[in-house]
Amino acid sequence: MRLDGVLFFPVTPFGPDGGLAEPVLARHVADGVAAGAGGVFAACGTGEFSALDLDEYSRVVSTAVSATAGRVPVFAGAGGPLPAAKAIARAAAEQGADGLLLMPPYLVSGPPTGLVRYVREVAATVDLPVIIYQRGTARFTPAAVAELIEMPNIVGFKDGLGDFDLLQRIILTVRAATGKEFTFFNGLPTAELTVPAYRGLGVNLYSSAVFAFAPQISLAFYKAVTGGDEVLAQRLLTDFYLPLVELRDRVPGYAVSLVKAGVRARGLEVGGVRAPLVDPSPEHVAALERIIAQGLDIAGA
Repeated sequence: MRLDGVLFFPVTPFGPDGGLAEPVLARHVADGVAAGAGGVFAACGTGEFSALDLDEYSRVVSTAVSATAGRVPVFAGAGGPLPAAKAIARAAAEQGADGLLLMPPYLVSGPPTGLVRYVREVAATVDLPVIIYQRGTARFTPAAVAELIEMPNIVGFKDGLGDFDLLQRIILTVRAATGKEFTFFNGLPTAELTVPAYRGLGVNLYSSAVFAFAPQISLAFYKAVTGGDEVLAQRLLTDFYLPLVELRDRVPGYAVSLVKAGVRARGLEVGGVRAPLVDPSPEHVAALERIIAQGLDIAGA
């Protein structure tokens, strides 16, 4: 299992009746893989993991695995209360996922020893590679991560805090403690905005929410960054990503609902978001469409 390039986090489409729209999801995933995604992360934060019941979750993972057809790895989100996280992990394995992104047990604060126990128990449930997601209440110490990498199936660490001092200490500690391949990810919302900073720490992989609705922009930025085109990278950061982040920050939850609105604006009817998220106002959708148009123009798409 190796992840490379731009990582695709598909939205979860819902139909007019509010139910899961599997054919739309299949098209969404297949289009993303064809566009050049380096990996698919289904039923994660952007995919409204917390709004899915276990049956819907299983169908999302199964659909993503089928639509990807082995071309790139498929990771599935897992998390929540410990018994639920274990059941979700088993469902992901049963549906053919290649690995898990283990998300925080939201609204439950515990010391590092408790987080280590949580991760260990979920990771031991399945024989799948597991990526730890540090975000919100899940804040790991360097010693905690060093302890967890002793488990053979814990293969990566996704940072959603943006605490560079802490992350650097984790990276140095992990690299000194193990000789096995271990991958670090930039997992901040609209991660491209902080890609230059993370690359300074040697963290090159990142999740791209923009890829879900404008892969041309996402890939243009990736190629500019990896190919040394600083002029294009800075234009996209200044004239596309910055206004997108400013719009995203206007309303809690827009990190997900704006992405879904962007997918709809680009012609795929994926429905709205589930509560407690809210769909963007018409004014904000219009602003989003202008931002996308500007990004496509800069990317030459």
